[in-house]
Amino acid sequence: MTHRERFESVMQHVPCQAVPNWELGVWGHTKERWIQEGLLEDEVIWDWFQGDPYWGMDLREFVPVRMGMEPAFEVEILEKTDRYETVRHGSGVVTKALIQGTVAGTRSSMDQYVRFPVETMRDFEALKKRYLPNPISRYPKDWESQVSAWNDRAHVLVLGVNCCIGFYGVARQWMGTENLSLAFYDQPRLCEAMFEFIADFFIELTGPILKKVHFDYFNFFEDLAYKTGPLIGPAHFQRFVYSHYQRAIEHLKSHGVSYISLDSDGNTETLLPLFLEMGMDTHWPFERAAGMDPVRIKRQYGKDLRIWGGVDKRALAKGNLEIEKALMELAPLMETGGFIPTVDHTVPPDVSLEHFRYYMKRKKALLTGRF
Repeated sequence: MTHRERFESVMQHVPCQAVPNWELGVWGHTKERWIQEGLLEDEVIWDWFQGDPYWGMDLREFVPVRMGMEPAFEVEILEKTDRYETVRHGSGVVTKALIQGTVAGTRSSMDQYVRFPVETMRDFEALKKRYLPNPISRYPKDWESQVSAWNDRAHVLVLGVNCCIGFYGVARQWMGTENLSLAFYDQPRLCEAMFEFIADFFIELTGPILKKVHFDYFNFFEDLAYKTGPLIGPAHFQRFVYSHYQRAIEHLKSHGVSYISLDSDGNTETLLPLFLEMGMDTHWPFERAAGMDPVRIKRQYGKDLRIWGGVDKRALAKGNLEIEKALMELAPLMETGGFIPTVDHTVPPDVSLEHFRYYMKRKKALLTGRF
């Protein structure tokens, strides 16, 4: 079977010879550790979303339709000392962050968020100018010459890069978690305007390519939850976000996109019924530390919900026995279909190269029914 055929079989809950082998990636610190432990840097394709022959990962192709700010804000270092730097990023967000411990762009601690580009309706009106839905500037060069090859492919084809757009996730980037939470009460008109705009922008931008290319899936990036629950409750999600999300999903599916996935860390369980109602097919990465149990939740929703992820990253650091237990827990899902196991986030630096090799070896056995 081709990579695409394996993907389609799993998503349709049809038994197949091998479930797709996907992973999310690694921290910069993890990459550094593994190279010190003997992995040759140029042996591996570190963008694992696209697949990596070294680890036997399946190929996916992401068509880079750019859905972010264009132009971005000018990056500016506002303050810098020996210990930290305060920077205005291309997103317009100002952060203060430790310099020490940064490896390959990955920080060992969270940044302190100082300011966000949207505080008022006036700020939002100004920001909208950075989101002109112009296919000429946002689509790949000469994309129409690739349409025939894209539609006659053996691998999975995805619209956009992985973390390109969402609804709550985008508004959160514009305003910040605390400010957005308050805005639902203090500035409801602003919230309604933001979510309506995101849907309008997305639909207009993607229309031309969707008329010519059939994509296997589109992923909405959200990160709308923390360890014990969502950052936005079901009532506010339904009032402010649901209808616009539904419009965007209907647009995608009416143009032949097979599946819609939604990416969020944390515990999103109370929002799952709304996700499914609005047309979402897949949720990931099912963070185990947040109580997202894929076996229990898959049993609850059956074939309505496909799951990617669900392998507890903490188990990989504990050694082979814990890796065996983590994979054994997921074995029932391999029989039901609708499940692609991956580590439930990027692999952290407490995971040794030896333990990750063992994990990939045993996961391959799980994917092929030989566990």
